[in-house]
Amino acid sequence: MSEGKPVRTALYGEHVLLGANIVDFHGFELPIWYSSIKEEHLACRSGAGLFDVSHMGSFRFSGTDVKQWLENIATQKVTTVGASRCAYTHFLDNNGHLIDDMIFAVVSDSEILGVPNASMIGVMWDWFSENLPEDDSIVLENLSDATSIMALQGPSAKKILTSILSDENHVGRFKWKLIENNPLNISGWIQGTGYTGEAGYEIFVSNEQAPTLWSALINAGATPIGLGARDTLRLEKGYLLSGVDFCWPPLQEEDSDGFLTRDSWETNVPFGVDLEHEFIGKDRVISHSAEDEKWWGIKYVERGPLPRPGKVVTDLNGNVIGRLSSGAPAPSLENVGIGIGYISGVSEGDEVLIVASSRKSVKAVVVRPPFV
Repeated sequence: MSEGKPVRTALYGEHVLLGANIVDFHGFELPIWYSSIKEEHLACRSGAGLFDVSHMGSFRFSGTDVKQWLENIATQKVTTVGASRCAYTHFLDNNGHLIDDMIFAVVSDSEILGVPNASMIGVMWDWFSENLPEDDSIVLENLSDATSIMALQGPSAKKILTSILSDENHVGRFKWKLIENNPLNISGWIQGTGYTGEAGYEIFVSNEQAPTLWSALINAGATPIGLGARDTLRLEKGYLLSGVDFCWPPLQEEDSDGFLTRDSWETNVPFGVDLEHEFIGKDRVISHSAEDEKWWGIKYVERGPLPRPGKVVTDLNGNVIGRLSSGAPAPSLENVGIGIGYISGVSEGDEVLIVASSRKSVKAVVVRPPFV
């Protein structure tokens, strides 16, 4: 998509009115910040932030055996997820390489809604289509172009949402529901998910209704937040970013060394992976030894150049043991340097060095995110 003219979401005009600094992000014109990354980050942690995430995809899967079908290609045991619940999963290729991750919502035993990552909509559409049953018993629909998605996140999210859409439209953590009658006559669905680690919602509405709901939430006290703070917020919670913390081999640059070619064991996600069922790529996931590279977090324990993606990690003797995939100052921790990456032979609490520049290695401690 990024090869052509950038796409403007249904909320583009709202961003302009708010003075957003807009960038091309995976082929979409989206705000990187409105005031500052740090200010918006802290506003989400202390109040409520509102994000335009309409660049994310929206798929519908339907059919009598849709839960079993999805379970066969997902690392999550989908058949155990009840109606009106959401869950997280990975999708691996036939070699066990991680293609993408996704939040999905079970609407009923015959309908599931999924949210593929922005740059992966076409890739995942092809992957799902390739694995559809030959008897056409499962129907795949792409709702992305007609759907706007807003994320309302933070301690004040419930108060703001219910003041606009009424108490009946509150939904709990990792739950899903249709939007009921409300003063704005907004329709669609809402789920208790997000990418900040805060309580809150992701709200799915038609493009036509999106500006009305957006402006109402802003007027009720939500702070508009751009992609910059979205990234620092997710990093503080240790959430993987598709294409940055893992990348499917066919999408990597020709000169790539394959560092981001990973599977579910290597990404060390404590949820979303259930080995008690068969799924595509499982053989690689269960093939690792304890000394293989695995995903960890690091937190600076001294001052120095900030950790950035690609920086080498060594032990205290200077032996290379890994590399960072993400890194930044943590606004919630007074801008201390944090990062996530793939490191071998370490345990939580071990001290390592981050080769932050050609002249300086900074001591850090290995942690298991979240950082805050």
